[in-house]
Amino acid sequence: MGHKEINSGDNESWLQPYIDSPEKQKQLYKKTLIIVIMSQIFGGAGLAAGITVGALLAQEMLGTDSVTGVPTALFTLGSAGAALLVGRLSQRYGRRFGLSAGFLTGGIGAIGVIISALMSSIVLLFISLFIYGAGSATNLQARYAGTDLAKSNQRAKAVSMAMVSTTFGAVAGPNLVEVMGDFSKFLGIPALAGPFILAAAAYILAGLVLLFYLRPDPLLVAKAISNLKNKAGNRQSEQSIELLPKNKRGIFAGASVMILTQFVMTAIMTMTPIHMGHHGHDLQAVGLVIGFHVGAMYFPSLITGSLVDRVGRAFMAVTSAITLLASGALAAFGPADSMTVLIRALVLLGLGWNFGLISGTAILVDSTSFDNRAKTQGTVDVWIALSGALGGGISGLIVANSSYAILSIAGALLSLLLIPIIIWADINKQQKLEEAS
Repeated sequence: MGHKEINSGDNESWLQPYIDSPEKQKQLYKKTLIIVIMSQIFGGAGLAAGITVGALLAQEMLGTDSVTGVPTALFTLGSAGAALLVGRLSQRYGRRFGLSAGFLTGGIGAIGVIISALMSSIVLLFISLFIYGAGSATNLQARYAGTDLAKSNQRAKAVSMAMVSTTFGAVAGPNLVEVMGDFSKFLGIPALAGPFILAAAAYILAGLVLLFYLRPDPLLVAKAISNLKNKAGNRQSEQSIELLPKNKRGIFAGASVMILTQFVMTAIMTMTPIHMGHHGHDLQAVGLVIGFHVGAMYFPSLITGSLVDRVGRAFMAVTSAITLLASGALAAFGPADSMTVLIRALVLLGLGWNFGLISGTAILVDSTSFDNRAKTQGTVDVWIALSGALGGGISGLIVANSSYAILSIAGALLSLLLIPIIIWADINKQQKLEEAS
């Protein structure tokens, strides 16, 4: 279903039932959510299974610890590049094509990792890990698909449902590492390449689910309906000119919320295991703290989505900043040998990120039109990926030259920048105008 096809005269008769019937729009919205949730469960498994052992596989192949950070860097760079491409493909050809292409590319990357392990080729491994990053970018981009046909008071909940479903796969993936390792040895493949068998299958299944079942394409349908209504003299066309400056502010604000929360969360999370090791905590304790943190990142999503839709994007974005402030303060000033304090700090860190990603996504969707929505979303997700890479990268330098406490305080104070940005963008007014349009 190409871009030209959706705008053809023949197709307008096919679109007419969606234009005339809010009930059909509602049915397509619900169907889209179900398909996105299915793909996200597979996508989460593909993401988690592979990144769990990427560094270990590079270490085993080269016999040195010096390159263990390279897989994560390549994975992140690949994710950033893919976010841009998936966004542009989705804008031109629809979510179905953009998202399925991204997941299938991630699956090809995972297959390349398996082949590199069989061939003991570190060059192929690094190239494959870069390509494998496309799956991560697509996993994040898929959260937007559920919002295309959602009403303004449903968008955050649609995002949160995609995030919750990702969690199921993300939790299952690492727990299958040993099983997949045994399976790969049975096939004559190095054990550490086993999780990438799961990753390849999961990403390819996610791509195929979207390719075959995400039709009619929600973005193309929503865009065509909007265009036809505007041609008919719908008042929204007049408002679009008036709201353009505000929309630019909204795009900046939504992007800033997601980028800053990603930066702060990644920086503090990355150095927490090192900090704990320096204060006598064992690997089991580290795993427990990080487990609570990851749970706080995703499991509250359904509640968060409802809150963002009901109490407002601005309120939840400011709540994100305050929650990250509390997390940084607790991590900096709490006793380093207290597991209770560390768990609370990292749970607050995960919650702050969750509030920021869902409210920021909703602000971004509210502030874009169908003519630039997917392209803008892809560009913003590039910066989210790069901010996470930067946060993780410089956190070690900050701690090495100061302390974990200084890092935590810096992150806490940086998160407060969100408050003046939200006030400047006047998000509450924007949301009311969007609901009225």
